[in-house]
Amino acid sequence: MGFDGTELTPALERMLITLQPAGIILFARNITSPQQTFKLLADCQRVIRTPIFSCVDMEGGTVDRLRNVIAPAPSPAKVAHTKDKKLFEKHGRIIGEEVRAVGFNTDFAPVSDLDLPPAHNVLGSRTVSADPKEVVTFVTAFLKGLKSARVFGCGKHFPGLGEANLDTHYELPAINKPFEQQWEQDLYPFRQLKHLFPFVMVAHAGYPAVTGDGTPASISQKWMTDILRKKIGYKGLILTDDLEMQGVLKMGTIEEISVQTMRAGADMFLICHKEDLVWRAYEAILRLAEKDKKFERRIKEASDRVLRLKKAARELKPITTPPDEKVIARLRENIQKFTAEVEAKTPAIA
Repeated sequence: MGFDGTELTPALERMLITLQPAGIILFARNITSPQQTFKLLADCQRVIRTPIFSCVDMEGGTVDRLRNVIAPAPSPAKVAHTKDKKLFEKHGRIIGEEVRAVGFNTDFAPVSDLDLPPAHNVLGSRTVSADPKEVVTFVTAFLKGLKSARVFGCGKHFPGLGEANLDTHYELPAINKPFEQQWEQDLYPFRQLKHLFPFVMVAHAGYPAVTGDGTPASISQKWMTDILRKKIGYKGLILTDDLEMQGVLKMGTIEEISVQTMRAGADMFLICHKEDLVWRAYEAILRLAEKDKKFERRIKEASDRVLRLKKAARELKPITTPPDEKVIARLRENIQKFTAEVEAKTPAIA
C-alpha cells in the first residue's frame, strides 16, 4: 500500500497496525531526504509484525524516485545502448545500493517489456530492446546487480506492454496479438527468467486474442493461473500493478477488482495512494473470506506463499543505521561516475 505524507502519522499508524500489509511503497511525494525516507520506512516496519517489502520504482531515467535527493541515474535504454553487459549489472548494483541505503529492500524494476513501436510514446526509455533475447541479457544482469545489493527485483509488466499504445494509468489498452506470437516474443523474458524473478507484476491490459474478451490480465485467471503459474511454471509472487489505475478501475469498483484479482491467482495487489481505497479493498477481501470457504483457501494459499518468501529472504534483513552525509556523497559520486561511463560508451547516432 501507498499513502500521502512524509512521516508516520497517528492515523497511518493505526491503519498499518490493523491491516498489517505485506509491504509499503513510497513515491516522490513521500520522499524529502535520504534520512527522512529511512526513518519513515523504519517507523512503518516497527508497527508491522512481519518483515515488510519496502518498495520503490527505481529504473533510472524517467522513473527515478530518488533523483532529487541523491542523483539521477541513467535510463535502461541509455545503458542498454552501450551493449556492455558489465554496465548492465553495474546499473542494477548502483541503483540497488542507492535504494538499500535509504531503507528499501524491493525495487519494482527492471521493465521486461519489449521495445516495440506501439508503446514508444508510453514506455519510452524504460524499455531496452525489441529483441526478447537482448531483453533477457539486460534484465538478467540488472537483477544480478540488485541482488548483490540485497534488493529484490521484479519482472514487469506481464504478459507484456510492448504493443500497448495507451497508458494503463489512464486507459485500458487492448493488445490483439495471437498467443503464439506472444509466446515467442513478449512472453520470452518471463519464460526464460521465471526462476530469477522474486515478483512478477501483472499489467492492466486486455488481450482479446487470448481471453476472448477485454478482461485485463491483472484480473484474468487464464493469464495468472493457467499461463503464468501452470504453463510457464512460475513459482514466485504474482503481484498486480496498482489497482487505482484507470486501466483496471474501468472494470469495476475497488472492492470488485481486488476480489477478482485474488480469485484469478494474484498473491498480492498494489493500491498506491488513496487510503480509503486501501480500506475498502481490505474489508472486501476479509468479508468474502469469512463467508466463502473456497475464497478463504485462495487467500490462505497466497498468504502462505508471501510468508514463505519473507521467512527465507536475506533481502528483508533490515539495515539499522540511517545513511549519513558521507554515505550519500559516495552514492551520488558513484551514480555520476557511472553516468559518465555510460555516456562514454554510448555509440554516436548518425
